[in-house]
Amino acid sequence: MSEEEHAPEQNSLGKENFAPIEEILEGEHTGEEVKIRGWVHRTRDIGNMVFLNVRDPSGVVQTTIASDEFEEEKFEDLKDLLVESSLKVKGEVAKDERAPGGYEIRASEAEIVHASDDFPIHEDQSVEHLLDNRHLWLRSRRMRDILNVRSTVFEGIHEFFRDEGYEEFHSPILTPVACEGGATLFPVEYFDDQVYLTQSWQLYAEAAIFGMGDIYTIAPSFRAEKSRTPRHLTEYWHAEVEGLWHDLDDIIDLGEGLVLHLVEKVLEKNREELKNLDVDLEYLEDLEGPFPIITYEEAVSKLQDEGMDVSYGEDFGVPEEKKLTSLFDKPVFVTHYPKEIKAFYMKRDEEDESKVLGYDLMVPHVGELIGGSVRETKVESLERRLEEGGEDPSIYEWFLDTRRYGSVPHAGYGLGVERVLMWLCDLDHIRDAVPFPRTPNRYRP
Repeated sequence: MSEEEHAPEQNSLGKENFAPIEEILEGEHTGEEVKIRGWVHRTRDIGNMVFLNVRDPSGVVQTTIASDEFEEEKFEDLKDLLVESSLKVKGEVAKDERAPGGYEIRASEAEIVHASDDFPIHEDQSVEHLLDNRHLWLRSRRMRDILNVRSTVFEGIHEFFRDEGYEEFHSPILTPVACEGGATLFPVEYFDDQVYLTQSWQLYAEAAIFGMGDIYTIAPSFRAEKSRTPRHLTEYWHAEVEGLWHDLDDIIDLGEGLVLHLVEKVLEKNREELKNLDVDLEYLEDLEGPFPIITYEEAVSKLQDEGMDVSYGEDFGVPEEKKLTSLFDKPVFVTHYPKEIKAFYMKRDEEDESKVLGYDLMVPHVGELIGGSVRETKVESLERRLEEGGEDPSIYEWFLDTRRYGSVPHAGYGLGVERVLMWLCDLDHIRDAVPFPRTPNRYRP
């Protein structure tokens, strides 16, 4: 198509007083003349009548273009429109059960804003094709529904922590030290030196709490794990919290409270999106606390009773986490892991120093959703754990300083936003929970 053919018409319908399609589908404008603007979603031509399903971000409505309402040339132009052409339409809203959504607009005026080329996405195309064309697949109803829920989850996280009295705090994306382990760091050239993309906000948050008090963030984190599982991304969004004078019970309650708040918030704002995604609404509606709490040792025993090949001292993988949650059919906290399989900053249990005061919250279908712990406050213990992990404690001197000058008990956790979306939207793969996924084999578009 030439540039001339692409060129928009004169702005005959103006730019004001356009009705959201959602309002039309809710019956708010029946019998009224309205203006809408959006994109061609589907077309059907029956000679002297063209049916254009037009979408905007709020919905899709059928529009009828009759030949006797338009000049011949204009009618032919409208008839030739391809999917994703943008246009404005003016006409009367009529209730019609035969139309998708039960309403249609009988057009009296139409303005082609931009005629589209042949859209490269059609039905039944491969996952790889959709990922290659992610910038266009975002227009699909499915992606719109998921991203609407995502927006609500972000809103809900801010709302929950603000209501609990937490302040928002931001940390650097470029960092000189590892939080979770050097093998999973992304190195970045920094002039004549090397730094890393952050794995977590936590170490910086532990410095800030002594001045700010209880704090939280939502920020991107990066893990150079070559995990090609349906629940791993190399770049993901991390909701993290750090609280003064908090113990294990406090952060268990705080984790459960956030999850229940997000469920309530999404049910309130995104019920239609969840229906479109075939989510079991009854399960979410019936979900309530308290969530079960079991120790790591109890979890291993339950898994062994179920015939799984797992030994004490091994970390759980996806199969083990999914099996555990299936035994409860609701989120479950697993606490008191062996120190060898958890991070250096987790405080040891004084009653059994082979274990740490930490937990993972696991949810059905997904597995681990939250990881949290009480933080170690003794410099000597932190130095020893760093050395045991092959790290040089001197690199962490600034972090160790936070323990030298009046440290107090504190605790926190991190929640993977995309995993929340996997769970709430019942997604098979985490890549659908983010607009432009980053995985070990994909960094475009």
